[in-house]
Amino acid sequence: MTEAARTVPPKPAPGDRVAILSPAAGLSEVLPLPHELGLRRLVEEYGLQPVEYPTTRKLGSSAEARAADLHAAFADPEIKAIIASIGGDDQITVLPHLDAELIRANPKPFFGFSDNTNLLMYLSNLGIVGYHGASVMTQFGRAGAMHPLTDASARAALFTTGEYELTPSKDTNDVERRWEDPATFESAPVMEAAEGWYWHRPDRVVEGAAWGGCVEVLAQLLMADREIRPVEDYRGGVLFLETSEVMPTAGEVYRILRSMGERGLLRQFPALLMGRARSWSFDQPYDAEGRAQYRAEQRAVVLRALAEYAPETMAVFDVDLGHTDPQLVIPYGGLVRVDGPARRVTVTY
Repeated sequence: MTEAARTVPPKPAPGDRVAILSPAAGLSEVLPLPHELGLRRLVEEYGLQPVEYPTTRKLGSSAEARAADLHAAFADPEIKAIIASIGGDDQITVLPHLDAELIRANPKPFFGFSDNTNLLMYLSNLGIVGYHGASVMTQFGRAGAMHPLTDASARAALFTTGEYELTPSKDTNDVERRWEDPATFESAPVMEAAEGWYWHRPDRVVEGAAWGGCVEVLAQLLMADREIRPVEDYRGGVLFLETSEVMPTAGEVYRILRSMGERGLLRQFPALLMGRARSWSFDQPYDAEGRAQYRAEQRAVVLRALAEYAPETMAVFDVDLGHTDPQLVIPYGGLVRVDGPARRVTVTY
């Protein structure tokens, strides 16, 4: 995407109304505690006025109903930003019901990640920069308090424009507690030391438009041939990828990247930001050794795919993006500068 084709929507200010939508899944209907906490933080700490819509707290809403809420939020001149409550797994079915001209005529900052990769890619194809990260139930509704890195990045992305340097976190966590239990929200998660970022081929400076998102969602979009432009359109961009709490195996991740390589996608991107792999879930409760092994296997298959399909690509691993705590917001379709020699990553919000 060229600079001329990119629109950065105006940012909200404290006191403004922001839409809280569930274009992926209305999980707040059955898990209200993190949702309510996230709304309180948006009011008390960010000074915003959250506005909920008919499907925000309704699990199982139709694709048409979720699209209608999106249209209402984009069309309302008093709504200054849209924040997703959480992700889901079927947002791809919402895309055919969206009114591209309505949205293009009323660009607004949209925040979300995971299954919201669908909508972020859709907006990017309309020339509208979105924001991968900062959902209500996961970041704003984090137990205890928002992580300082998450808070700083979310505030910068919400309220400011211009460059923002991403920095590696000194701690991390992906071991969750039950959201159904009120005791979960009485204290912050227990963190462990983070190893920092791992750089591969850091011999150049790359600046380009960010594209990518959740690997599993990208696979769905690629299979459906939905929202994927000719591969040459991505030349010179910065690819960013991350995996979800589904915790795909290393083999699954490799096969997805191999397919992207066979399509000619991987070699279009001279730089890759790879999110720290989510390595714990209630279904796969690995201990510290198991989590380290899982992350190492994930890194190995990404390096293998790069060696086979994009050997010149520079990569930064374990970036705090996506399904991580803390989480840094990535401007989807916005500019990202990856400075290998200086070991610095700067985004433009």
